[in-house]
Amino acid sequence: MAVTLLGAGEIRALAAELDVTPTKKLGQNFVVDANTVRRIVQVARVAPGEHVVEVGPGLGSLTLAILDAGAEVTAVEIDHRLAARLPVTAGAHGVAPGSLHVIDDDALAVTVLPGDPTVLVANLPYNVSVPVLLHFLETFPALQRGVVMVQAEVGERLAAAPRTKAYGSPSVKASWYGAWRLAGTVPRQVFWPVPNVDSVLVAFERHPVPTGTDDERRATFSLIDAAFGQRRKMLRQALSAALGGSSAEASLILEEAGVAPTARGEELLIGDFLRIAHVLEARSAA
Repeated sequence: MAVTLLGAGEIRALAAELDVTPTKKLGQNFVVDANTVRRIVQVARVAPGEHVVEVGPGLGSLTLAILDAGAEVTAVEIDHRLAARLPVTAGAHGVAPGSLHVIDDDALAVTVLPGDPTVLVANLPYNVSVPVLLHFLETFPALQRGVVMVQAEVGERLAAAPRTKAYGSPSVKASWYGAWRLAGTVPRQVFWPVPNVDSVLVAFERHPVPTGTDDERRATFSLIDAAFGQRRKMLRQALSAALGGSSAEASLILEEAGVAPTARGEELLIGDFLRIAHVLEARSAA
């Protein structure tokens, strides 16, 4: 039996039944357009038999579209009412038993996903989208690709190239895990309530070989935070505290890493920051 999707009227009725009012605090904007959720699933290339993790399923619009593609879904939902209702909604819409698993928890606190999903598909709450993405990519190495719907400004940052205005800490950190690209825009009118910001789809593919170890990642991310914490300053100044306490010492380390001390963070790729971390580690071990 095919899975049927939620319509706008049913979504509003479900929200009323559960006494759920979308809140800015949780960044909730429910998708009420079936064509939009089908499009997200198509862009994500969800195939029958794949295991998908969805963060923030809400009332289940996107969840049902993923299940309709023949995938298994693990949904992580922080709102207890929504988490409890989702399996009921799924059953009423033709979802086969065992195809949906619901984790009633904060996505940032989840450290175990049953069945090791390989695909992430989600309409991410605007206020936590980058932390959630970085947490899931760090914690779940089985995730190989995904498509997320996020606020346009966030999506542009994730997919930004060096030397552009949008390029910043999220851009560099995200590139540690894989390649990111903008995969389409989403009209405001497909949401309820209608948000006052634009949304985009962002797709990612994980690098086939890890960029580095967890220790290297932590050291590299610390340098990224320092560089973009003072992004208008040259690296010899912005990284002085992290690289020995003086701009002169920072310059020596940067030069040894093959990075111009007069460069700024927005000019560097993830590999540049990793080389700086390697030089710093080697000097500390000497």
